[in-house]
Amino acid sequence: SSGINAEYGVWKVRYNLRDQLVMTGGSDSKVVLLNVPSLASTDPATEDEEEDKECEQGKEQMREGVLEEYDKHEDSVYSVAWSTADPWLFASLSNDGRLVLNKVSKEIKFSIIL
Repeated sequence: SSGINAEYGVWKVRYNLRDQLVMTGGSDSKVVLLNVPSLASTDPATEDEEEDKECEQGKEQMREGVLEEYDKHEDSVYSVAWSTADPWLFASLSNDGRLVLNKVSKEIKFSIIL
């Protein structure tokens, strides 16, 4: 179960450079941040299998599904995008013309990278 409310339309889905994070925006005026470790790729530069196993175990400890919901918009969110300069920063744009910048919380960030 992804935790996305199917009652509302989802207009955009974007994955993060840390590719287990997925963000959606839709007609419910919310931006939803999801953890989907099943989508995460393995770093091809890593050759040590033991290190790979430890990284995968760390990713599995964080729950799959909705991590956070952001409700700073008053109208449908029709566009979402991750920053190319900061993998923890993202923007959302709604039909009311509001552009909102948010950051992934430190708790989520540290649970992914540690």
